[in-house]
Amino acid sequence: MAKQQSFGDKNKNKKQQSGVNVKVIKAMKTTKGSVKYSERFVKLDTVDKVTEIK
Repeated sequence: MAKQQSFGDKNKNKKQQSGVNVKVIKAMKTTKGSVKYSERFVKLDTVDKVTEIK
């Protein structure tokens, strides 16, 4: 049987995601006095909203 869907057709049907993924790294001080880092990815509409992340 012939292939019914090509790679180009498959990509055409996917929706483009709007926005920007930003990696947020927070430093937290533990009770022992050492520094612990937590990191996560946040999706923003534009890069201008980076200052609004908490």
